[in-house]
Amino acid sequence: MPRIALVTYDPRPEPSADRDLPVLLRALGDAGAEAEAVYWDDAGADWSSYDLAVIRSTWDYSWRAAEFTEWLERCAALTRLANPVEVVRWNTDKRYLGQLAETGVPTVPTRYLAPGEPVGLPSDHEYVIKPTSGAGARFAARYTPDEHDTAVRHLERMHAEGFTAMVQPYLEGIDVEGERALQFFAGRLLHASRKGAVLAPGTPYDADKVAHPDLEVWQPTSAELAVAERALAAVPGTPDLLYARVDLVDGEDGEPRLMELELVEPNLFLWLHPGSVPRVTEAILAAAG
Repeated sequence: MPRIALVTYDPRPEPSADRDLPVLLRALGDAGAEAEAVYWDDAGADWSSYDLAVIRSTWDYSWRAAEFTEWLERCAALTRLANPVEVVRWNTDKRYLGQLAETGVPTVPTRYLAPGEPVGLPSDHEYVIKPTSGAGARFAARYTPDEHDTAVRHLERMHAEGFTAMVQPYLEGIDVEGERALQFFAGRLLHASRKGAVLAPGTPYDADKVAHPDLEVWQPTSAELAVAERALAAVPGTPDLLYARVDLVDGEDGEPRLMELELVEPNLFLWLHPGSVPRVTEAILAAAG
């Protein structure tokens, strides 16, 4: 009977936002495993007692990056971690988009502004500012050139807190075709979803946002699959990934571009794709064996 930790965050006093967690715990238990949900920052957790620790919903890690990195190293030294620690460490900093672009992966054009660097913002098109370490559209907002002063204050706040900023053009195709999320498990496409635009005009960067509006089942196109597979193949070291989510949007030419490659704690959307639960359960059990 394998012992498996599904690693999550401590939501208290609110209920957990991970709708997939109880589904997976039940499915793994029915399959004969001893599965538990464990907070990543639980000082009393004995990680060496598990055959596998699967990072599932550590959704507060981006605000505690140094602490999370320390936990990664500690946990990986005591048990098998999925995804592998070197992958997670690389993927927690979205400057990986620049590295993937250099290998030829079609990505959303991105500039990076670290604290202390000169501020240069677009003057001829709408754009997005967000941190290189973030999740759920935290600290993200879209701006027109006329909102330059507001955008500068956004950057100043991020830099004051030590964040490096990403500046990307706002691709209008998001408002038409939305954002597509292709979910892979054990190296194969599991399912795909589409959601609407997250960033509405005028929404402050520090406002709460709906991370996955109007989510629906999606059938990926051959072009989307090709970009997703190129992105996964370009991950340094060609690691053995248990899970991956590839988020795509249409570029100005209508072709898919990589928005984000999520290898840390992607929402699986199993509530939308209940037929995927057996495959996820089987893959986790295989990784634990």
